[in-house]
Amino acid sequence: MVITRFAPSPTGHLHVGNIRTALHNFLLAKQGGGRFLLRIDDTDAARSREEYVEGIRADLAWLGIAAEGEERQSARFDLYEREFERLRAVDRVYPCWESPQELELKRKVLLGRGLPPIYDRAALSLSEAEKAAKIAGGEMPHWRFLLDREEPIEWQDGVRGFQKFDPAQMSDPVVRRADGSWLYMLPSVIDDVAMGVTDILRGEDHVSNTATQVQMFTAFGAPVPRFAHEALLVGTEGKLSKRLGSLGAAHFREAGIEAQALVALLARLGTSDPVDPALRLDELAAAFNLDHFGRAPARFDEAELGRVNAAVVHALPYEAVADRLPQGMDAAAWETVRPNLAHVGEAADWWRVVTGPVAAPALTEEDRTYLFQAAETLVTLPWDSGIWKALTEALKGATGRKGKALFLPLRQALTGMDHGPDMAALLPLIGRDAALERLRAAG
Repeated sequence: MVITRFAPSPTGHLHVGNIRTALHNFLLAKQGGGRFLLRIDDTDAARSREEYVEGIRADLAWLGIAAEGEERQSARFDLYEREFERLRAVDRVYPCWESPQELELKRKVLLGRGLPPIYDRAALSLSEAEKAAKIAGGEMPHWRFLLDREEPIEWQDGVRGFQKFDPAQMSDPVVRRADGSWLYMLPSVIDDVAMGVTDILRGEDHVSNTATQVQMFTAFGAPVPRFAHEALLVGTEGKLSKRLGSLGAAHFREAGIEAQALVALLARLGTSDPVDPALRLDELAAAFNLDHFGRAPARFDEAELGRVNAAVVHALPYEAVADRLPQGMDAAAWETVRPNLAHVGEAADWWRVVTGPVAAPALTEEDRTYLFQAAETLVTLPWDSGIWKALTEALKGATGRKGKALFLPLRQALTGMDHGPDMAALLPLIGRDAALERLRAAG
């Protein structure tokens, strides 16, 4: 069974890049008939906030992304401690005492010599007595994972293809701070093993982390998950954009974006597949294929999202939006104005056109006379669903007007606008008395 996970840190709200990662992991799991899990990476107690945890859950729920299990890293410290001791017992972690200033000096010296700035493992040469003396003196160590430098690190990446790293060119990563707190790398692997994660799909900025974590899985005697690293999002300017880090679910909701539109766009962003606003999550999952992802940066365009959103809105049934429409707006009114909307919130603007009052634009004397005649003609016609056709045909015969000269002054007087929904559908919604009042006022 395919098991994926989304592991956000609750130190802020989800942004569009996080949302895309969560969505792709969800689709990958569902495409394989598997499970999608949520893991809250809240080991950083100083920056983690419960309000962000609730926000993450709410955002995923809004998008329709349902996790089939949830874990909190803050509740798993005993597990991390046990697994850490396992690594200590086989000498795969070791204590170090260098200060950040000492490490930076070493790095600069190596760079000055044209060498890779990797940690020199000086702490491994300390005797047990020297270690004990440091601890007795109040100097607590930080801990590094000891990489096996004998064999290359290799994996077949689901997006990037064959990957190979030389561990001799890599620093042993720090996995635990001197105060006992955990860094990201080791707890993540421990959790992935415990949760049975089979597939890890994340951004390409994690490729070097993966090289290290492959060895961590092996050190625990656990199967190495399948890894895939997708290209990062860029803005319309074609480079990494700070703005993308501020675009979250709340922003899109406030802008009137439908969850289905955001899902439809993000599901295909970075792939060769066309964006289809009509596809639901289950349909997107059925077609999800890592082979369709390219390595070029994935460009996120809010204008494109707007176009996708309009297409989604134009297909929404009344039942799906009834609770978001202005009071008194029924199914017939929704279907009339729906083709003119970029988002559902605009329905209220059109409903105000129906309910009035409206102000007609400045008209010529000739058009005012024409509209007065239109009012007099309307009085004589039966009011039914065909009233617009009957009115315009009568006026065409009586005045000789046609095309724009026939239709535009009527629309302006009845709606106060030069364009909008089909008048054949809109006029019955306005009603006979209101229509007569508007025509007479304009004329």
